[in-house]
Order: sequence, then C-alpha cells, then structure tokens
Amino acid sequence: MSQRNESRVSDMQINVAQLLKEQVGSSRAYRLDENIGADNIDSVRGRVNLTRTKSGILVTCKMTASVTGVCSRCLTPIAFQTNYEFEEEFFPTMDLPSDINLSTDPDSPVIDDRHILDLTEVIRQYAVLAMPAKPLCHPDCAGICPACGHNLNRGSCQCLPQVTDPRWSELTRLRKEG
Repeated sequence: MSQRNESRVSDMQINVAQLLKEQVGSSRAYRLDENIGADNIDSVRGRVNLTRTKSGILVTCKMTASVTGVCSRCLTPIAFQTNYEFEEEFFPTMDLPSDINLSTDPDSPVIDDRHILDLTEVIRQYAVLAMPAKPLCHPDCAGICPACGHNLNRGSCQCLPQVTDPRWSELTRLRKEG
C-alpha cells in the first residue's frame, strides 16, 4: 500500500500519474535540493512526502531555505537559513481513467492535465512566509548612527552626543533604573 523509497526531485515537478491510480493512503517520499533565485531565496532543500487522498494528493514538506538579505539594523548584507514545514492538498484537473476535465477551485493548488504536480510556487510562498520580517546579522546588532550612518558594530562614531529633550528625562531615568 505505501511506498517508502526516497527519490530525488528535479525542477520541483513530480509526475503523479501512477500515485493517482493507487489506493488512498499510498505514498511517495522525495528529497529536494533546488535553486530558486527569487525573493532573496537562493535554494531550498528538504523532504517531500506525497500521500494519495480520496480527492487528490496531500503534500507534506519539511524544508530549509538559504536566504540572502540585509540586516534591518546595520544594513549589512547577510546570509541565513530559515526552516519551515507545510501541508497542502493538490487536486487533479483531469480524471486519470476517463480523461474528463474536473472543475477545481481556482485558488487551490492543482495537478495539471499531464499529471504533473509543480511544487515551485508553493515552496517559494511558504519560504517567503517563514523569513523573518526584520532579519539581523546577530541578535545584539548595534545598528547604525542615526546622524552619520556609521555601522556601530565596528565601533563608535565621531558624532557628538545628542542632547535629549528634557521632557523625556523621567523616562530616561526609569530606563537607567530598570
């Protein structure tokens, strides 16, 4: 019933014609290691499991995306990895035994009429969702000087200390005490 041999996927497209002919619960496992080159995502790698359901194929992925970006505090280019998992059910647009077009929800992931399940867009979208909104080069990044733009991780700048507005003095005192 269930096939556990793990294969390698290329181009994030999998022909699922045979799996669609099998009974509910049948499955396939794949390894994925692909370059994306979009949305600052350099590559993705991980495991993809496909399971035959009554109405389509359930895709379960556990992925790691290699991402390039810019530190949100000091504006230094950085490279980091983000891990994510997801499950999506893909539905066929063509009934395999009868070659009849099936109506599908336009917003749901589909298996095309050649029985190809294309994971490219789904994997890219989940990788984008998993990326931090404000990536940091390291957790205690000092950022840049608001006056001259010097990277404060490389040492202090030559700017004169800014005079604080006296209306903030009470808050400044609380911050020093806390």
